[in-house]
Amino acid sequence: MFGYVIVNKGDLTFREFDVYHSYYCGLCKTLKEKYGVLGQLALNYDMTFLVMLLSSLYEPQTDYTREGCVTHLFMKQGISKNEITQFGADMTILLTAYKCEDDWQDEKKLSRKLYESALHGRMSKVKEKYRDKAEIIEVCFANLHRLEQENCDKPDKMAAIFGKVMEELFVYREDEWEETLRSMGFYLGKYIYLLDAYEDLEKDKKQKNYNPFSTRAELPDFEEECRIVLTSAISECTRAFEMLPLIDNVKILRNILYSGVWYKYGKVKEERSRKNTMPEDEKNGSI
Repeated sequence: MFGYVIVNKGDLTFREFDVYHSYYCGLCKTLKEKYGVLGQLALNYDMTFLVMLLSSLYEPQTDYTREGCVTHLFMKQGISKNEITQFGADMTILLTAYKCEDDWQDEKKLSRKLYESALHGRMSKVKEKYRDKAEIIEVCFANLHRLEQENCDKPDKMAAIFGKVMEELFVYREDEWEETLRSMGFYLGKYIYLLDAYEDLEKDKKQKNYNPFSTRAELPDFEEECRIVLTSAISECTRAFEMLPLIDNVKILRNILYSGVWYKYGKVKEERSRKNTMPEDEKNGSI
């Protein structure tokens, strides 16, 4: 479900991309330090965005270093870390814990069950540390699972529940920016859920898995409907974003929200359009 909140690298300068990448590497290093190599497997671009956003808003002391790693053996990488990177690592593990449980319940993905079991002790500590967030997120995933079992055909209703999950992750402090951050997280969460469902539609159909768009996919205006709901969600997210007094790295953050988030949608839409214009025998792999 993750990996949609990314940069449009082509529209960034080399320096801007290096800054972005340093936050990504910083989150990766922190996950390893706090949760071991298994923790690093939970690394994703979506939480990198959250770390950059909150760092820009709260401006904590950020340490920048250059270090090597297993992925880049011969070239040291820039690494930016601060107190919010620690928070971002915790939120990454918290979200991963519940997502693993949800994947196991919904699709019986053994890999997710094994991963959750391997990290169980560390995940339990995170749930205890952020008990209020954990309780809300647990209820949200339980509601998602229940509605999936009922084959709920209301994409917006389902997306709103995942929006509540992301809303909790975006709150770093209970202060004057809390409601604005909640709004950002909520609508970005809706966007992520809807785009994930849009991307997985064909796969879910083949594997007979739940998808909130399954009953609407054959409607003549389905593609336009998807574009509208995605645009609506990200528009509300950016509206809240522009209310925040951000200076540091604001161009990078805007690049992500106004351009990067649409990259995967464009690729998926292009592939769907290509398949829809193919002869039936090619679609079915007959030739």
